Amino acid sequence: MADLTNLITQEQFEHIEKTFQRQYQLGLETINADGNVVRNMCSGDCFGSFCKIVRSSKVAAKRCKQNHLKSLKLAFETGQPYMSFCHAGIILVSVPVMDRDTPLGGVLFGKCLWKKPDELFAEDLKKQLKGLRFDFDKLLNAADQLPVLGGKKIQEAAEFLFVLIYEVFDLDPRIIEWRQQITKQQSMISEVIQQSKKMGTDKPYPFESERALIGKVKIGDRIGAKEILNSYLGNIMFLNPGDINVLKARMVELLSFLSRAAVEGGMDINLMLKKNLDYITKVIDLGSQEQLCAWISEALNDFIESVYSSQDSKKMTKVQPAVDFIEANYTRQFSLQEVAKAAHLSVSRLAHLFKEQIGITIIDYLTDVRINHAKKLLLSSDKNCTEICFEVGYNNQSYFIRAFKGSVGMTPLQFRQNNKRPLAT
Repeated sequence: MADLTNLITQEQFEHIEKTFQRQYQLGLETINADGNVVRNMCSGDCFGSFCKIVRSSKVAAKRCKQNHLKSLKLAFETGQPYMSFCHAGIILVSVPVMDRDTPLGGVLFGKCLWKKPDELFAEDLKKQLKGLRFDFDKLLNAADQLPVLGGKKIQEAAEFLFVLIYEVFDLDPRIIEWRQQITKQQSMISEVIQQSKKMGTDKPYPFESERALIGKVKIGDRIGAKEILNSYLGNIMFLNPGDINVLKARMVELLSFLSRAAVEGGMDINLMLKKNLDYITKVIDLGSQEQLCAWISEALNDFIESVYSSQDSKKMTKVQPAVDFIEANYTRQFSLQEVAKAAHLSVSRLAHLFKEQIGITIIDYLTDVRINHAKKLLLSSDKNCTEICFEVGYNNQSYFIRAFKGSVGMTPLQFRQNNKRPLAT
């Protein structure tokens, strides 16, 4: 069976390790498809103090290997990085290395936490490691030294490492990505359709989603753009079930709007017109809604890359610091003057450029950021609405509920009841 030792040279691994650590300051651990560690292809800090203490027990070390294998198997099956919690409660991300459909092994990273350890973490740790002998105080002290990263940062790191590995190893990830896009996107679109049915959505066309999507393309936000795209496609298919011709027509309209966003973001218009002709031809040729939805996601990436690579995005460069400020400070109260100061613009000038480039006002953008984070907390935690209200930056629960309902179409409690799935056992 082929494995990574026949594929990776020491020089290649060191290049990947150096590039990844420079960007994310996290160590890498390489394992073969059977779960065995490739010792000479692991970062010196891939087993920090916390992992060393846990792995000092033979039983726990065996559990670690089983966790690695389970995580890697799921990564192989989906053809994408897989994030999970190990048996000791810390985050583990497995990036699959495959030669087309042949599993070769994986590169793991993570070994970090969502947030600093608290009493709840300590209680969970005791339960998870019950029956194993450790100096628990020493283990908790080691946990305090673990890196803390948010989910968005971890997902960004996973995508970065995935692309880096396939470029350095000269593998072809397109088959994996295509399969992964179809599976993941259809699942997300199905959820949107089901939610639309529950809500009785009757909007004739998702203009708000279109406007928000254009804004995300202009600022190069891949993750945010994909979330909106899946919601957009789900609404179209809910309103026109099984009608591929309507879907193709909507795709052509969407491509037109995205093209405009890319040009406004700085892309050369002649190049965009040529690309758009190729895109429309592709839409006409594809024969199923699954292929169309997966392909439009690729086109979206292309639009965003075009904006990124443009050397003429002067207006967007002025707005980007304001976007970054909002993303970093949405959990607290701040004034428009503070946002403008971060962008080195007057309030009136920033307001004009922001609406022009993003498509919505600064306040609307802040609301979108807060509500999106509230939705994630409602689904990923057991915190009550009051806690979530203050955690995402609101200081009035009634206002939070009104803002949430205005954006999502239902109250936070209704959203949680309709969408939260039971935790896997």
